[in-house]
Amino acid sequence: MKSLAKGDTGKKKGKSVSKIIIKRNGSGEEGAGEGLDRLEGRNPVLEALKAGRPVNRILVAEGEKEGSIRQIIALARQKGIIVQAVKRAKLDSITVTRSHQGVIAYTAAKGYVEVDDILARADSRHEPPFIVILDEITDVQNFGSILRTCEAAGAHGVIIPKRRSVGLTAAVAKASSGAVEYVPVARVTNISQTIEYLKKKNIWVVGADMTGEVPYYNADLRGPVALVVGSEGKGMGQLVMRSCDIVVNIPMRGKISSLNAAVAAAIVMFEIMRQRGV
Repeated sequence: MKSLAKGDTGKKKGKSVSKIIIKRNGSGEEGAGEGLDRLEGRNPVLEALKAGRPVNRILVAEGEKEGSIRQIIALARQKGIIVQAVKRAKLDSITVTRSHQGVIAYTAAKGYVEVDDILARADSRHEPPFIVILDEITDVQNFGSILRTCEAAGAHGVIIPKRRSVGLTAAVAKASSGAVEYVPVARVTNISQTIEYLKKKNIWVVGADMTGEVPYYNADLRGPVALVVGSEGKGMGQLVMRSCDIVVNIPMRGKISSLNAAVAAAIVMFEIMRQRGV
């Protein structure tokens, strides 16, 4: 993101997995069937099971049976999900994130929602909408971290563009530490048009950028709000920025004039939560 500163398992005999090729995201990965995605790492897999996401099969490294792996195996067995012990080298050979922590699950692909689904979620909670709009965030770690913060700060959902943006990948799920299971994500064709749609729903659209008129803590963020966060390199696009009702900045005093997109987003999100009296 552009700167927001302004001025101032019991051990089982390993068996090889049936080799069925899936080509999700054009990767030609080994999988357990077509139309499946994968989750890697203990938190993402555990949270997917807790959230009730359909899981086809779980691969666990031979000898792994402590801590959260024990929880994963127990939950999977309760739900009748196949758990297969395989050699760790097998997991190493198919991992995408390079950080599988001894467990990989094949699941139904995580689906996107509609913008109206996010608004309905807020309404069902009797809360003013709190939405985060990401303008061309392409860094996996930033997207995952933002999803994690959204879940922690009570945001009702995230909106991303269909083009020039990272989507709901295994790496994003890993980076979010499982938060992807709880934060709805809508993918739209045009961010600016979506902002205008939200305005018609009486949602105040707040952009975050180094050129912002006021510090973020001086803006009224208590009502229905959509926070727009720009990309890591160039920030918000000019058309998107002009569509915002207000643009805020994060005052900084140090010599470094920029903040990581996820960090900047977190600062403003928790200010929204604070102003709401949560």
